[in-house]
Amino acid sequence: MPGPGLSTRPCRLTKLLAVVALVLPASAAAQQDLLEIYREALANDAVYSAARYSAEAGRERGPQGRALLLPTLGLSGSATRTRSETEFRDTILPTTTRTPEQASYTLTLTQPLFRYQNWIQYEQGGVQVRQAEATFAQAYQDLVVRVATAYFDVLAAQDTLALVRAQKEAIAEQLAQARRNFEVGTATITDTHEAQARFDLSNAQEIASQNDLEAKRRVLQLLTGKEPGELKPLRADIKLPAPNPNNMEAWAELAGKQGYPVLIQEAAVEIAALEARRNRAAHLPTVDFVATHGQSGQSATTDSAIGRDITQTVIGLQFAMPLFQGGALTSRDRESAALANKVREDLDNARRTSILTARQIYLTVLNGIIQVQALEQALVSSQSALDSNKLGYEVGVRINIDVLNASQQLFQTRRDLAVARYNTITNHLRLKAAAGSLREEDVVEVNRVLAP
Repeated sequence: MPGPGLSTRPCRLTKLLAVVALVLPASAAAQQDLLEIYREALANDAVYSAARYSAEAGRERGPQGRALLLPTLGLSGSATRTRSETEFRDTILPTTTRTPEQASYTLTLTQPLFRYQNWIQYEQGGVQVRQAEATFAQAYQDLVVRVATAYFDVLAAQDTLALVRAQKEAIAEQLAQARRNFEVGTATITDTHEAQARFDLSNAQEIASQNDLEAKRRVLQLLTGKEPGELKPLRADIKLPAPNPNNMEAWAELAGKQGYPVLIQEAAVEIAALEARRNRAAHLPTVDFVATHGQSGQSATTDSAIGRDITQTVIGLQFAMPLFQGGALTSRDRESAALANKVREDLDNARRTSILTARQIYLTVLNGIIQVQALEQALVSSQSALDSNKLGYEVGVRINIDVLNASQQLFQTRRDLAVARYNTITNHLRLKAAAGSLREEDVVEVNRVLAP
């Protein structure tokens, strides 16, 4: 038969499990992961929403250009009533008063037959739509990078605050030990003062870390439009993969060909070239098919005792030829040619910059992976150094400042390791954004390395 202690254990265990069951769902529901923050930003970020509306406006350039090739139909009309008094001189005729009325309408149909400028502007509209789409796609790349950066900045600030508090607690224990050793005469007052100075410094660091965490959370709130909850951290056993493909020149080539800054500028070059053609086409004649149908009517007037209605239909061709406009046309030719040369140079600069950026980020990612591996080894060494210094202090071969320095080194290494991991992940996303290949699947992939 079980004793009293054994009989009460199942009951306590049941109560503990019940409490855990109540607490865990609430804490889990309060946590947010990167994918959730990303989707909130996708719906609420003001910068991305502005880019979306800008893209919608840019897409209308296509219908506007096409409208220049289609017929136009217009209706105009008027209705007037006039009061006229006629007073005769040198006669016995009485003064006469009349109120003639006039009404008319005209329906006009115009179909451009030859307007080369309109054809070129129609082509421009298609390129402008493509440019608007590329600009919107670039805004999406920027959004993903901003969300990931803000997310991991919050995690880094949380880690810093947690490490500062842990270091503060360790220093407090070392301060208490120094005081005890001084009271029993096995240590000098210097150990106490050194520990007290480090403890006061950790208080200031804790306040600064709290402020930094609050600022980073506000940046995340700026993206999502709402107060962020608790964020899921990275897994402790995370392994950072190398870029795929693991070749710097491959990424540079992708950035030079399909990077969105390059695509945007390529569209600008096409638009400028078409604009130069459009200005040259202003020297050409235009031919339109014009058809009008109208009716006008008026009542009796002072000059006519009877009213009349006139219906008229006109069909014909309208020809126009610019001959001289004060030199404005040739000036626009020179202006558009200079602007076309300018945007070609901008394209060359955009391509070079994209290639350089891809190479730099690629090297940063590789260096980040190597740095993480080195810091992981340094963390093990720092922990061993701290344990050795604590043991040496207890046996009298180390002084208190050695323990404090080793403790500070351990916490600094932990923080540097966490920041290096976050930076490497965000730089990996930046590398894909530089190549124009960043997608939601990449966010999902990063989200998988968060703690469940």
